[in-house]
Amino acid sequence: MAKITTKIAVPIVLAVVFALTAFIAVNYQNLTVSIYIVIGLVIVCVFFFGLAMGQSLSSPVKKILDNALKLSRGDLSSRVYVETKDELSELASTFNTIAQELQESYERNTGADKSLDIKVKARTRDLEETIDALEQKVRNRTIELEKLILESAKMQEELKKLRK
Repeated sequence: MAKITTKIAVPIVLAVVFALTAFIAVNYQNLTVSIYIVIGLVIVCVFFFGLAMGQSLSSPVKKILDNALKLSRGDLSSRVYVETKDELSELASTFNTIAQELQESYERNTGADKSLDIKVKARTRDLEETIDALEQKVRNRTIELEKLILESAKMQEELKKLRK
């Protein structure tokens, strides 16, 4: 996240350096060594102030980004907690709401899948029982038909014997 830190810190530092350079240019003949030392210290302080500002602004963004990456990888328990009272905390709150809704939606879908699976298994069981009953009826009828065919064959042989 050094990119956003740099984008925030560099303009702050450049603005102060520009202001100090303008100050020096206006009154450079009356400046002493001690003033140059003070100006150098001010530039160093402003540099660290710019870095601190950049870091304080980029830290919540980095938290949100890291958790967004976790969420995109399937970690639905990912939440962001930011202590600021600005747009970043609103963004974190919105992120948390989205993550919560995704988690609830996933849980509803999982519950619906389980419920549907149970219903399908119950219906399949009923159909399997019906199929088993029909297959048993077919077997019984087949046995009956085989018996009738045997009886018919015996009768035909008896008829042939009687005709002779």
